[in-house]
Amino acid sequence: MAVTVDSTPVGAGAELSSRAAAEAYIGGVCFKQGPPRLIGAELEWLTARVESSASDSRPNLAVLADALGPYAPRSISPDSPASELPGGSRITLEPGGQIELSSTPCDDATQLCRRLREDSRFLDRLLGKHSIRMISAAADADRRARRLLRLPRYRAMERCFAGIGPYGKLMMCNTAATQVSVDAGGDRSEIAARWNALYTIGPALVAAFACSPRLHGAPAGTWASQRMRTWLRLDHTRTRPPVHSWADPVGEYGRWALDVPLLCVRATGAQGDGEADWAAPPGASFADWLCGALDEEVGRRPESADLDYHLTTIFPPVRACGHLEVRYLDAQPGDQWEVPIHVIDALMSSPEVIAQAHRIAEPVADHWAQAARCGLRDNEIRSAAVDLLTLAAENAGTGAAADQVAAAARRCRRGRAPGDGVEMTAGQ
Repeated sequence: MAVTVDSTPVGAGAELSSRAAAEAYIGGVCFKQGPPRLIGAELEWLTARVESSASDSRPNLAVLADALGPYAPRSISPDSPASELPGGSRITLEPGGQIELSSTPCDDATQLCRRLREDSRFLDRLLGKHSIRMISAAADADRRARRLLRLPRYRAMERCFAGIGPYGKLMMCNTAATQVSVDAGGDRSEIAARWNALYTIGPALVAAFACSPRLHGAPAGTWASQRMRTWLRLDHTRTRPPVHSWADPVGEYGRWALDVPLLCVRATGAQGDGEADWAAPPGASFADWLCGALDEEVGRRPESADLDYHLTTIFPPVRACGHLEVRYLDAQPGDQWEVPIHVIDALMSSPEVIAQAHRIAEPVADHWAQAARCGLRDNEIRSAAVDLLTLAAENAGTGAAADQVAAAARRCRRGRAPGDGVEMTAGQ
């Protein structure tokens, strides 16, 4: 769930003269056009104190800041230089104390995985010296959801999602993901092909990498990915764009984003710390603010810095951030996060492979809830997952990467979740 938040003070930036200007601005900043070349990833882990009861084991933020030293994010250490780790990654923190590595963009998936391995081991040593452990799990099976970060953004988010049950707080505080980012494409046609393929293959890959069957505090129900369940239960206007009607994602993304309800409105002069009230008028969209409908409530019109911030508060399965950010994959056990990185890289490796992946997954393209609930127990979804991973293995860059992905395809064929030695069958 990591976001890049513009630190420009509220009120700075260009004015947005009209809705058309705002849509054009979004298309320009969210879809950087150029030959696809780079790949990046964000890895998340739950964190816990080594010697503590399961019900109260979240690390103290001051201890985390001390452990991370010059690498600490400014969300917990405002004066930190927030330095890069040796492999180029930066550390961010999620509301419940989950720790995240955001990689530097790399030329290929093998280089990316090598740098992330280096940085994840470096981070593990930093935390271990202060009796903090990293837990490779996509959902917290033992602890109640509790927010550690006392930032107005997360206060507003928690309040916004409180009306839809426990899922918002569970998502914020008790889940972790593997996110993979790829270049958008060289022109609008290529962007559309890559965007639509990443959405179409989503449900099959959700099932292929689902490994969060237990989530403490979740309502009763058997789900292969409880993490994805939390996202599916959130505000659909914020998390589910109507992508099947999008022939031109560059234009449509802007139109959709402007109509998403405001999560928060940053207070004038606020710098992002403390528990300031960043409440937004209920149900009001950014477009409402832009056209003047909120002049009385907010007291000012939005500028480009406000729109930049609003774009970090929408959470589609694939988010446009200049590049395309794949957000639908569970955090993987151990070092198995390398596999989905190689899969996405291989499936986006050429227009021909992209088209073939789209054809394979199209029959289950709308089956998000079924994939999260049943995972590989659903025969049609499992078949698509196996075929996608087989295609990825055939187009993976190095021998080692191809072997990893081929092994994952065999695991899926047997109906097994990542890290699971027990075969799953229909009806379990």
